[in-house]
Amino acid sequence: KTRGIMSKIDSATLQQSIAGIREAAAKKPRKFVETIDLQIGLKGIDPSTDKRFSGSIVLPFCPCPRRTVCVFADAAHEGEIKKLAAAGTIIPMQTVADLKKLNKEPKPVKKLGMKYSMFLASDSLFKQIPRLLGPTLNKMGKFPTVVGTRENLAQKCNEMKSTVRFQLKKVLCLGVPVAHLGMSNEEMTKNIVLSINFLASLLKKGWQNIRHVHIKSSMGPSFRIY
Repeated sequence: KTRGIMSKIDSATLQQSIAGIREAAAKKPRKFVETIDLQIGLKGIDPSTDKRFSGSIVLPFCPCPRRTVCVFADAAHEGEIKKLAAAGTIIPMQTVADLKKLNKEPKPVKKLGMKYSMFLASDSLFKQIPRLLGPTLNKMGKFPTVVGTRENLAQKCNEMKSTVRFQLKKVLCLGVPVAHLGMSNEEMTKNIVLSINFLASLLKKGWQNIRHVHIKSSMGPSFRIY
């Protein structure tokens, strides 16, 4: 099923590497579900002169189920979150009153930023966030993503948890979480292949800019797949 889009990644090598990761994890079981990271080395790019790329893709299977999303909610979203909670789906939120209590002070805002993996903000509140919280969340790389009143909030939160972002900074190495050991091999394969192909699409010369690709579980050895 994934053969058509596997482009430069050898299917057998990838399957052997996934088996190797599982084998290493089975020898030393952990008390948590290990995440699988994609580690990429780039070439033919100069971060000081070339345009720095940045792009995000929503993967079909959530690579980090432990990620948490907090919503900066207006009255409409507050009502929706309360309804979801009554049905058993808990989504953390902060109302305007909650945000005002932080008084734009960096320490409390940073504490809020550290508590959650990412943030959403109701579209009616979005432009007010800098005025309510100051620049701290933006400096942490956690400025909220806007969510409209017509969007499905629970679905949007799941999308956020399933999103991986590739961004070139000062070094030619990238590392992103793309799967976890609770997934089936097929789910891992789909996430890994989609991620690499998406990264290749962001690069000026595509695959020619990729030096090597490894996959690695949180506590295990790395395996080269390209």
